[in-house]
Amino acid sequence: MIKIIKVFFWGLLISFLGSLPLGTLNVAAMQIGIQESVTDALWFSLGSMIVEMTYVRISLIGIDWIRKQAKLMKIMEWITLGIILALAAGSFIAAIKGGGNSKNIMLNNNMHRFLLGMFMCAINPIVVIFWFGWSTVLFTKKVLEPKPAQYNSYILGIGIGAFLGTCIFIFGGKWIVERIENSQQYLNWVVGGIFVFTALVQLIKMLRHKDGVSKFTHPES
Repeated sequence: MIKIIKVFFWGLLISFLGSLPLGTLNVAAMQIGIQESVTDALWFSLGSMIVEMTYVRISLIGIDWIRKQAKLMKIMEWITLGIILALAAGSFIAAIKGGGNSKNIMLNNNMHRFLLGMFMCAINPIVVIFWFGWSTVLFTKKVLEPKPAQYNSYILGIGIGAFLGTCIFIFGGKWIVERIENSQQYLNWVVGGIFVFTALVQLIKMLRHKDGVSKFTHPES
């Protein structure tokens, strides 16, 4: 039982800390929370959390198969880059049209936010790469063992950690906007800038073959 609890907290801690750096999913969740509602943002976060937990489970039992899907993961990586750029463009267009009251055109749709969260997480191969790396470390350190009970505890911790980390962006962003006068006027500009920076860093890594997918599928390089 102690081992299972320990694995749970390791999954929770790594997932929580891994959710704190600015990224596509947590920034999108923050934008939804500010421009739509906290409920919609929580649905979005829950959807991405479910997919992340599923990916971790798959990576634990089928990592050899995943490593062979280099072409598929590359395609997913380019699709993700395209979506990040589209989100950036949508934020800038919304900012030009009407400040913080205008919604990002990429988020201005009728798709349930739970499904949108699932979709955006599902096409992001970095999730698989991130957890493959950390799971390998935990296996090496004998913290995690190939046992169903430990896997389940580990994955549950990951899901809760990711959800809590995203909640910081959702509630933190909402809190800041409500307390700074005219803050929504600049929200779309800031979010658009974050997406552009993220896209540029990712593009440079991809072109130099220093991205996560290249390291994952060709670890010897």
